[in-house]
Amino acid sequence: MPQGAGATTYLKLIGAMFMWGGTWIAGRVVAQELTAPLAAPALRFLLAGLALAGFALATEGRIPRPQTGSEWGVVTGLAMTGIFVYALCFFYGLKHITAGRGALVVALNPVVVAIAAWFLGQERMTPRKTAGVIIALLGCLSVIGNGDPLALLHGAVGIGEWLILGCALCWTAYTFIGRQATKTLSPLAATLYASLIGALLLGATALLQGGTDLAAWSWRVWASVVFLGIGGTALAFTWFADGVKRLGAARASIFVNLVPVFAVLQAAVLLNERLGLAVLAGGLLVIAGVWLTSYQKERTT
Repeated sequence: MPQGAGATTYLKLIGAMFMWGGTWIAGRVVAQELTAPLAAPALRFLLAGLALAGFALATEGRIPRPQTGSEWGVVTGLAMTGIFVYALCFFYGLKHITAGRGALVVALNPVVVAIAAWFLGQERMTPRKTAGVIIALLGCLSVIGNGDPLALLHGAVGIGEWLILGCALCWTAYTFIGRQATKTLSPLAATLYASLIGALLLGATALLQGGTDLAAWSWRVWASVVFLGIGGTALAFTWFADGVKRLGAARASIFVNLVPVFAVLQAAVLLNERLGLAVLAGGLLVIAGVWLTSYQKERTT
């Protein structure tokens, strides 16, 4: 059952969303400055795993770990979908698409999850949820087409947009695998080992790919990597988990709608990105559709 929540809980949730919005700015910096960027997410998730291990020691007095082959398999699935393949799509997508547009596309995540859950027979598709899905998809088409909702039909969508859509699909798979993982593992343990396995996979790929001359990285790249690992992963996930514990998953998840808003605002201030009115309108449709979908879920949870 959700526990009591005070102002600190809401501030932590808003802070987590602010940092998740900032991951798009940090990712854009890394993608633009590094020809082969995979060493950056490898360090990110190594830092995140170490920070989560430290948090587990401080709060639980031990570092939990998977006990069975099945648990290790599920954690590896989390690492493959939500970390390794997601990082490939994320960093190479941000070489071609701005941080603000990317965040607005990935804001579609809850809608993609809702469609998959309906298709798999795990959730009912209500009229309110159907309306939310349609509105969000229309908005997403506008964002992907840089203001033209029909660009996808005309074949005018580039590799960057497709890769960012790949992020949404990866996160959907990660969500369903995560539901299975948390039946026997705590969210902390699942995230900790998924981060470390993901860091290993990314590090091995970076070594094969090249671009691991860390001494040549600029201070902007290093600052981005540290922020991604400590702020955008370890701290934000911990604060969000605390919000879920105190408010419940449905109420806490509504705050995720703030992520693209914070991403667009930070991109405008830090990267001087400016999105057209049609793209912003599409982003608002995505957020509105996601809210409709999530609101129905909150009522039935």
